Amino acid sequence: MRRRTLLASVPALALACPSRAQAWPSRPVRIIVPFAAGGPADIYARQLGDKLGPELGQPFVVENRPGGGAVIGTDAVARAEPDGHTLLMMSNTHTANETLLPNRPYVLLRDFVPVVPVNIANHALIARPDLAVASVGELIALAKARPGALNYASSGPGTPYHIAGAKFCHMAGIQVEHIPFRGSGEARTAIIGGTVDWMFDSITTQIENIRSGKVKGLATSGTRRSPLLPELPTVSEAGVTGYTASIWLGIMAPAGTPETVAQRLNAAVTRVVTAEETRTLWARQAVEPMPMSPAEFRAFLEKDIQDQAEVIRAANIRAA
Repeated sequence: MRRRTLLASVPALALACPSRAQAWPSRPVRIIVPFAAGGPADIYARQLGDKLGPELGQPFVVENRPGGGAVIGTDAVARAEPDGHTLLMMSNTHTANETLLPNRPYVLLRDFVPVVPVNIANHALIARPDLAVASVGELIALAKARPGALNYASSGPGTPYHIAGAKFCHMAGIQVEHIPFRGSGEARTAIIGGTVDWMFDSITTQIENIRSGKVKGLATSGTRRSPLLPELPTVSEAGVTGYTASIWLGIMAPAGTPETVAQRLNAAVTRVVTAEETRTLWARQAVEPMPMSPAEFRAFLEKDIQDQAEVIRAANIRAA
C-alpha cells in the first residue's frame, strides 16, 4: 500500500518541480561577446538579443568581455552554470584558436555545446588611401619588390581578419608584417589615418569609406563578386587563384547545458535569422543566415577546426 502511494505521487512531484530545461529562460540571459564593441559579433549579438527577448519572454543582455585573443570572455562562459542563461557569441576566431593557442584553459568541443550558427559574410581587401597601388596585382608586386616593408592590420591575433591576411600573404608568396589591434575600430582608424598599409575588413563597414576615397577598395574575398561592390573583383579573380575568406558567427553554451534548452534556442534563433525582415536587412549588409541543427553545427565546427589548422600550419601563422 505504501509503495503504491509513493508511485502515485511521482507525477505530482514532477509537476511541482519542473526541470531547469522546462523553466528556461527563467531570468535574463547573458550573451557574452569576447570581442570589443562595434565588431560583427557585437553588432549581431545585439540584433539577436533584441529579437530573442520578446520571442522567449526574458531579456537577452549583451556583455562584451574582450581580451586574450577572445580567451577571457570565452573562459568566463565555460565556467558559467550550464543552465542556458549564459551564452557565448563565437566566431571562426574560436576554431582558429584551437590551433593558435594550445595553452587556452578550455577546449571548444569539450567545454561547450554547439547551439546554432548565426550568419556568414565575406571581406573587403582595402588599402590606405595614399598607398601606391590600385589593384591586387599591384599590391602583390609592391610587396615582392619590398619584402617585409609593408604591413597589414587586423582586429587582433587569431581573428578572421588576421587569418584572411596571413592566408593571402601565403598564397600570394609575399612577406608582410602583421599589425594586430585591440578591435576592428582601432584597425579601421589606423588604415584610414594611413598608419597601416592594408587589411581585410567588413564589406558593409567599408563601402562608404571606399566610395568616399577614405580607403582604396581592391577586392572582395568570396567565391563570387559582392552585390554591394560589384565593381571589385574577387581576390581569386584578381590573381590569387582559389583564395576565399569569410567571417561567421555562432552561439555556444557551457557543456552540460540541457539538450532541450539548446534545441529551443536553436529553433528561436533560426526563426529570427530566416525571417524575411532579417534576410532583407542582412542582404543589404552582404550577410547570409546560416541555419543548422545543433548536430549539424557540431559537424561544421569539427571541419572548420581542421580546415583552420591546415591553413595556420601551411602559412606558419602565429598568435601574435
